[in-house]
Amino acid sequence: MPHESRNPLTRRDPNAPLVLDTRALGRQPGSSREEHLSVPAPENFGVEMVGVPEGAAIELDLRLEAVLEGVLVTGTATVPLRGECSRCLDPIASTFEADFQELFVYGDTRSGGNADDEELRLEGDLIDLEPVLRDAVVLALPLSPLCREDCPGLCPDCGVRLADAEPGHRHDAADPRWAALQDLAGGLAPAPPGRGDGSSGPRGSSDRREGKQEG
Repeated sequence: MPHESRNPLTRRDPNAPLVLDTRALGRQPGSSREEHLSVPAPENFGVEMVGVPEGAAIELDLRLEAVLEGVLVTGTATVPLRGECSRCLDPIASTFEADFQELFVYGDTRSGGNADDEELRLEGDLIDLEPVLRDAVVLALPLSPLCREDCPGLCPDCGVRLADAEPGHRHDAADPRWAALQDLAGGLAPAPPGRGDGSSGPRGSSDRREGKQEG
């Protein structure tokens, strides 16, 4: 399967929230600027059980620095997370910070712009931060998030949240593997002894022996 480039062949939208214009740096190595941005989160910004809600505010503290081959972007992203605990399924709401640093190379360097597929490039003077943020945030999220480290989860028998249950919560459920033996044992229970019919039992035998002696 061919490697998917991090540089899709589409034209950058200069008005997109995560596209930055670097013209102010003037391609002068050593020139830099700092920015604080609040941008809406793109869709599907997370993993199955936790992520950043689409449109939620991502706070970015950025430093853009011109270097010989491109623009070095260093920053911190602060994002709100929403999801559910993988053990008890309770809602999770928290804040997550991710640091990142990425070099965006000029398209007319590296032997006519033939940079590696793993490298990000400027399109003109524009930088697209979305793939960088996805790497920094999404790849750092846990696949099995917890509401707390010692979350006991749910009772497998009744489904109650064990953190809210009484101490020693348990169910005395019979092992289904013994159910057939219990039914069999019930069918073989001894019948109650006869009551006064004189037809059998030790009392009748004794009476016959006594009568023979008296004769």
